[in-house]
Amino acid sequence: MTDAVAVEARAQTLPRVAAVDLLRGLIMVLMAIDHTRDFVHSAAMAFPPEDLSQSTAAIFLTRWITHFCAPVFMFAAGAGAWFRLERGDTRAQLSRFLWTRGLWLIVLEFTVSRAGFFFDLGFDPLFLLVLWALGMSMIALALLIRLPYGVLLGVSLGMIALHNLLDGIAPETFGALAAVWKVLHVQSLLSTDPLVIVAYPLIPWIGVMAAGFCFARVYRLPTERRRALLLRLGLVTIAAFLALRGLNGYGDPRPWSTQRDALMTVMSFLNTTKYPASLDFLLMTLGPAFVFLAWADRFRPGERNPFLVFGRVPLFYYLLHVPLIHAVAIAMTEIRYGASPFLFTPPPTLGTPRDVFPPDYGWDLWVTYAVCAGVVLALYPVCRWFGRVRKRRGEWWMSYL
Repeated sequence: MTDAVAVEARAQTLPRVAAVDLLRGLIMVLMAIDHTRDFVHSAAMAFPPEDLSQSTAAIFLTRWITHFCAPVFMFAAGAGAWFRLERGDTRAQLSRFLWTRGLWLIVLEFTVSRAGFFFDLGFDPLFLLVLWALGMSMIALALLIRLPYGVLLGVSLGMIALHNLLDGIAPETFGALAAVWKVLHVQSLLSTDPLVIVAYPLIPWIGVMAAGFCFARVYRLPTERRRALLLRLGLVTIAAFLALRGLNGYGDPRPWSTQRDALMTVMSFLNTTKYPASLDFLLMTLGPAFVFLAWADRFRPGERNPFLVFGRVPLFYYLLHVPLIHAVAIAMTEIRYGASPFLFTPPPTLGTPRDVFPPDYGWDLWVTYAVCAGVVLALYPVCRWFGRVRKRRGEWWMSYL
């Protein structure tokens, strides 16, 4: 009886975690900017936005703000697992949910998500993208939650802080097991038949998700203490990024350098490595996320708040937003060029050779933002409807969306 009362008491504190949903919803909108850029922006067809020899501040920062998506997505997924324990799941039940949902995400990566990006399940190559990494990290967390809290915290932080020590290890070092090392820590070509590319190596994402699971205990603390801790954690993380990045040594394989002007130098400083996510990259993105949580903890958003709506059904949103962006890009292309053989071909940002497309293919950056805004507005009523249905019906399978 005592345990049941304790669980119920903790469950009453869960409205506080609306801040986490708000953060996750904000990340969903940023994700739409990134994927709209992939399909629509002319510069995205020509050069990577991180290439400072060609990029502009607007192009670079449009890409940079989307860097928050993957770390926060992973971290929030770990926190969400802990919230399930707070709602009354046993560790055995949570473990089963994590590995089954992880497998489901991997299936979605190779089917629904892939179809949304390419409109062609047979398109080569096969990319191991964010849903793959999220699913594999959940499967790993299903095992890791059996560890004592202190051990799990040490493992997660150690993976985040120390994994850049592994950067110099080449896959060939492991001989027949080279493919395993590529999956774990090297963005690379995994196989040629079929053509498979590891876009999201699993280290340190497993550690990020496990850290989110450990972090979520902060929501057991009294309000003022929790807010103060979140703010301190955010500021310390940002300070750690500035100090470590400033030293230009350990923490990122891509050093920054003085550029032709101060703004470009700042861009070089912020130009950290995402694949695999470096320590600097994670400090840079998670620090502001903690500050946001401290700030958002003071608000009680209404049920119609767009970020809250998206943050409560992030996977549902994710699976819809890519094909919608793709369809809009196809419509824009047909209006501009008429019926063309490249109409249903993925853009150069997703693997199609650039010379398949017209030299002037793509639109200005403001068009990218306008299309993104339209997509987000279109998805709002759909996501709000699904969120209400899921809350009202509570079907078990809905938790997998």
